[in-house]
Order: sequence, then C-alpha cells, then structure tokens
Amino acid sequence: MPITMASEAPPGGPDLALVEALRAGDERAFLDAVRRLDPMLRRLARTFVRTAAQADEVIQDTWVGVLRGLDAFEGRSSFRTWVCRILMNRARTTARRDARLVPMSSLGDGDDGPDLDDHFTAEGAWAIPPATWPDDDPARLIERRQLRAVIDQALETLPPRQRQVVVLRDLDGWSSEEVCNALDLTETNQRVLLHRARARLRASLEIALTHPEAPTP
Repeated sequence: MPITMASEAPPGGPDLALVEALRAGDERAFLDAVRRLDPMLRRLARTFVRTAAQADEVIQDTWVGVLRGLDAFEGRSSFRTWVCRILMNRARTTARRDARLVPMSSLGDGDDGPDLDDHFTAEGAWAIPPATWPDDDPARLIERRQLRAVIDQALETLPPRQRQVVVLRDLDGWSSEEVCNALDLTETNQRVLLHRARARLRASLEIALTHPEAPTP
C-alpha cells in the first residue's frame, strides 16, 4: 500500500495567525479552515461513530467547541491536532449517548497480540516484499472505487486504536509525532498499532486483487 507521509507544521506561525483571525471573527478564515480540515475530521469521526449523520453532528459540535475555545489555544500543538482532540471528545460523547461505544477496556488497543508483524522493520519499511499484484488486467488495477470499498470494509474490522492511527498516518498524512500527541500514545505503541493495521489492510487488498471472489478477512 502506498504510504504518504507529511511532517507536522511547527506550532506557532500560520497556526497562531489563523487563530487570531478566527478570534477577530474573520468568516473567510473560518470557512477556509472548515474546508481544509473537513475531510480529515470526517474520517476520524467515523472511527468513533457508525453513521454519516452522527459524523455530521460530531463535526458541527466540534466547530462550535473550536470557536468557544479559541482563547484556550496556546500554540503548544498544531491547530489541527487541537481541533482533532476536540472532535474526539465530542465523538466519544455522541457514541456513548447512542449506546454505540463499546468500552475501550473490553476492546483493547489492538497492540496486545503477538510481536510486530514480520513484514515490517522497526522503522516501518517492508522487511519482506509484498506479493506482486497481477498486472495482466490494467483495468482491474485502476478500479479505484472497488479498491476503496475494500479498504473501507477492512478499516471497519480494525480495533478502534488501530483504525484511528492508520487513518491519520496513511489517509491524512500525519507524522508519527502528531499522531502520538493527538491520541496520547507513546511512539512505541503508535508504531505497533500502525504496523498491525497496515498488515491487515495489505492482506485484505492482496486477497481482493488476487482472489476477487474471496470474502474480505
């Protein structure tokens, strides 16, 4: 699976300028922030709640919380990390209210299995190259909708923490440092969760591409 990484912007600078604009009631700055962060917030919300309607509610509550809490933003983390923390708090509240959140203690963090998957090195690279996907039918490989459906289905099967980490790292391009800050994880835990999530997603994609008639694990 291609992995896109992005380094976290350092606290301060543009983030503080954006916050100052929001504090001043700059509507354009607010709309720009909403447009920029909405796809990422939506993906993250869906790791807590099951429906698009619930995600919409969580996101709306999040932006209300952002506007009310602007005076509390001190720039010690990036603006998007701060917004994500607000969203996760709102999402947990919504999920509990709708009796859809299983206690995390009963689910585990997704890092309580065997040692790290042997396919990965400690740095996150492939230790064992993945199987070559068939390329005799190019049309099959460019069916993005089908592949995305497989990925979405596989994401639904991941433990919550694995899903949150892989969504932020691989779908939204967050750095490991930013994910640790947003989810209150150690670097080791973040790496374990990410490796296990990637291994499961990779297995699902390989099955879908080499044996399209087989069910997704």
